[in-house]
Amino acid sequence: MAKTIIPFGPQHPVLPEPVHLKLVVEDEIVIEAIPALGYVHRGLEKLTEIRDYHQMIQVVERVCGICSCLHAVCFCHGIEELMKVDVPRRAKYLRVIWGELHRMHSHLLWLGLFADAFGFESVFQQFWKIREKIMDILEATAGNRVIISVNVVGGTRYDISPEQCRWILQELNGVEAGINALQRTMMDDYTVKHRTVGVGVLTREQAIELGAAGPTLRGSGVAQDMRMLKYAAFDELDFEPVVETGGDSYSRSNVRFRETLQSIDLIRQAISKLPEGPINVPVKGNPEGEIITRVEQPRGELMYYIKASGKKYLDRVRIRTPTFANVPPLLAMVGGIELANVPVVVLSIDPCISCTER
Repeated sequence: MAKTIIPFGPQHPVLPEPVHLKLVVEDEIVIEAIPALGYVHRGLEKLTEIRDYHQMIQVVERVCGICSCLHAVCFCHGIEELMKVDVPRRAKYLRVIWGELHRMHSHLLWLGLFADAFGFESVFQQFWKIREKIMDILEATAGNRVIISVNVVGGTRYDISPEQCRWILQELNGVEAGINALQRTMMDDYTVKHRTVGVGVLTREQAIELGAAGPTLRGSGVAQDMRMLKYAAFDELDFEPVVETGGDSYSRSNVRFRETLQSIDLIRQAISKLPEGPINVPVKGNPEGEIITRVEQPRGELMYYIKASGKKYLDRVRIRTPTFANVPPLLAMVGGIELANVPVVVLSIDPCISCTER
């Protein structure tokens, strides 16, 4: 039987990201997928040479806008560890609140796009309508909707007042009700299940062997989440990873759906325990040494390697993002599936090419 190579991406009607794959197809069945990376490479890590470690916070926030807060948390945490900076407890809780708000607006954006992939335009708009409440909270507390720039070495730039805390809790009640109302519409729909259950299966063994991260990993039954490392204030919050065991596109989407509700619970916990005190401490001097720090991005484990030699300019910043980790598992998922299912399976890992190609 003749083999055909079909280019998939970098532009595709279903996908919001410029994913580029070369699909080897036999009679509508994908037998192999070959990734092509580098389409949007921007050279952000190179900026380490001309931006000092304070200015680099704004650079790493632009690796990916939708999870910019967590990029900044990971970077700042690494610098703080190198400089032995004791971050105030209130700042740690504020980082949790803003980080989980980012996780929510990332997952809600993805859920809307996932609904759009099935042609559910109304559900798509409803998820994004709910997401607008999260964006309003970010704008009210930090002055911007996406890249909020709240993190600095030594704590946070802004605080959240008691009045804002009460307003956030009130808004989250509406967000929770809206998400729950879409449970049956999205996750129990016949068409969604038909296109996702048993499609793009990644077994637990494959997920571990191929280095999957985030919901892609937890959707295959592995209870691994970097928030278990207790960074920021997670050591004082009640948290357990969300896990599904199916390993298919449906399990990965359900992990994100459930994590959105879990983030609401974490924000409520953080607000209820928010301690009094300063939000940052003065930082003097320059970092020295090398360190690896990890946090849980909406898409999975984010890893920063930082090397410094006592100067204001860092020697090296190397970033490993979750989509890069999820590319090998994705290639295993699409092998053996019908060509028509490729967009849904690719979308199920929530790819971020902006993160992957810096």
